[in-house]
Amino acid sequence: MTRRYSLAALALLVFVFPLTLASQSSDASHATKFAIRSTGGCSVLLADAASGTSATGSAEQAAHGFAISNLDRSVSPCDDFFKFADGGWLKDHPIPADHVALGSFDLLHDHNEDVLHQILEDAEKDKTAAPGSNLQKIGDFYASCMDESQVETAGLKPLEPELKRIADIKDAATLQDEIARLQRSGVNAVFAFGSEQDLKDSTEVIAGAGQGGLGMPDRQYYLDDDVKSKQLRESYIQHVTNMFKLMGDDAATSAAESKAVLDIETALAKASKKREDLRDPESNYHRLPMAQLGDLTPHLKWTSFFREMGAPSMESADIGQPDFFKAVDAAFINFPIADWKTYLRWHLINATAAALPASFVNENFAFARALTGVQALRPRWRRCVDATDRELGEALGQIYVERNFPPEAKIKAIAMVRNLMTALRGDLATLDWMSPATREQAAKKLDAITLKIGYPDKWRDYSAYHVDRGPYVANLIRGNAFETARDLAKIGKPVDRTEWGMTPPTVNAYYNPSMNEIVFPAGILQPPFFDPKADDAINYGGIGSVIGHEMTHGFDDQGAKFDGQGNLKNWWTPEDLKNFQARGECIAKQFDAFEIEPGLHGNGKLEEGESIADLGGMNIAYAAFQKTLAGKPAPAPIDGFTAEQRFFLGWAQIWEENMRPEYARLIAKVNEHPLNKFRTTGPLSNTPAFAKAFGCAADSAMVRPEGQRCRIW
Repeated sequence: MTRRYSLAALALLVFVFPLTLASQSSDASHATKFAIRSTGGCSVLLADAASGTSATGSAEQAAHGFAISNLDRSVSPCDDFFKFADGGWLKDHPIPADHVALGSFDLLHDHNEDVLHQILEDAEKDKTAAPGSNLQKIGDFYASCMDESQVETAGLKPLEPELKRIADIKDAATLQDEIARLQRSGVNAVFAFGSEQDLKDSTEVIAGAGQGGLGMPDRQYYLDDDVKSKQLRESYIQHVTNMFKLMGDDAATSAAESKAVLDIETALAKASKKREDLRDPESNYHRLPMAQLGDLTPHLKWTSFFREMGAPSMESADIGQPDFFKAVDAAFINFPIADWKTYLRWHLINATAAALPASFVNENFAFARALTGVQALRPRWRRCVDATDRELGEALGQIYVERNFPPEAKIKAIAMVRNLMTALRGDLATLDWMSPATREQAAKKLDAITLKIGYPDKWRDYSAYHVDRGPYVANLIRGNAFETARDLAKIGKPVDRTEWGMTPPTVNAYYNPSMNEIVFPAGILQPPFFDPKADDAINYGGIGSVIGHEMTHGFDDQGAKFDGQGNLKNWWTPEDLKNFQARGECIAKQFDAFEIEPGLHGNGKLEEGESIADLGGMNIAYAAFQKTLAGKPAPAPIDGFTAEQRFFLGWAQIWEENMRPEYARLIAKVNEHPLNKFRTTGPLSNTPAFAKAFGCAADSAMVRPEGQRCRIW
């Protein structure tokens, strides 16, 4: 489920973006940069068709992991290393019309998508697949998604039973029952509810509820008064109006309905916490006994809600944001039932739009275009591959791993992780700002980290999920209901530490503080991030820094609040904690100063955890790489670059990315990760080894003055 707080230690490498723009908060189930960019309910993924470049790049790049054609030698590496290292690549890789951005993650994601496409095409045609088998399910799901004729013929008929239940709502009790029913089907209605690992007892799974219920990506889209925010609100109102028209309502009724939706969502937005405040686990944890839930929200009948959701009996639940739920309780009284019915109709149609006829898909895309700048809808087969991976990811992932993840890749990846853990252990032993007492606890936490590489040891069981070649939207709703039931069944049971939060083909990675684990799906363990045959310098600068990033999340401003067993527990001495927080504040201020466009700066407090992990991860990877050179002759230069220089080129190439300005504004407002150009240059400007490698003078743009330099790990 979506966690009650958005812990940056769960979001890893680059950024996690909600799979639908209707989702108000990122999945704290932990992610990195992720190459999935959403455009409304249709989840537009990034294709690479415009460039013609494969995920593994040119023959030149395949030889040692880096292509000198990526460079822009008209720029000094000491003035702007992002332009120097990636400028040639950026020039040669314009953003395709169906992308919001294009970068290394995106190209590799598209490569994996091509592989999955072939698997699904084969499964769709396989007449021997046993009924109920994973092969039958992925083949039928993909086939139903691709059957546009059936989607058009079915229209809204598969949704009619739910639409009737909404129409039949007559009072607060039936309203709340329907909210529960919609949440069971994956609809973002009013708030989020599901299972979660107890932050203060990592062995236990409890129930949790948190803020949600918005149709735009974040509360700020309802509240900000700048010109662009007002324009987007107008676009949203028109979008909602148009969707009601497509449902058969006349123009005047649709306009009134869109106003009712905006009024309710604005009330929810005003009561919602800012994203930077959601990052703090301590202030977003309120485990309350059942009796106190009733005191908190006298009009929200939790017992009935839990029953309708199909949740097991429970004695308590974590209410992440109590003030938000007080506002929800008031909204049940302040808004008439008719407005709530309108709101629920909207959220049902918004959640399912990608599986409805083309008129709904196109209208959904129209708002995504206003929000992100994307120019074209992605091909249907790509959207269907993505949908299958979301609904049946481990069934599809088993075949992906068999075909695309050789054992030697896993062996070398594990060895590199071990090397980086050794480097971090050495770093902890020599930090001059940490006392022995805290150092001992930090080392214990590091030693307790669990590694998950490639794919799960225990695959998910999809036997309870019925999939057929009927209407696509029906498969989608059943899939969401299956996942909700699977999630809720965990409540009251011991934590399953074998479970994964990402599917094997995912181009991403994550650290989960409650599990104290780092997880690297097979999908990212490929060029340009990792190549067992490539130059060590490039590998350590690329996947080594990613591994270091995830490890450092255990010691970022929020991850450091958890102990080695995954419990929210302070293990710092007061003086060390004060020193640590001051060092984090240095990084937050640095990223506050970066300008996305005139008048729009980064949000350092939102980005602090990711930026700590970037800086720490790169430094740890560099130290690990240096250890591989110890006692050996200095490696020969390649293409005129020393081994140290190649390490930093490897770092820069994972962040190469062109991005539409509209999307950059969106990321700056809602994402915990800085823009990639700042992720490249920000950490390097704090790193003396970089300045030494490229001979940068003390007053160079890429070198922060000694007194302003940030350093933690």
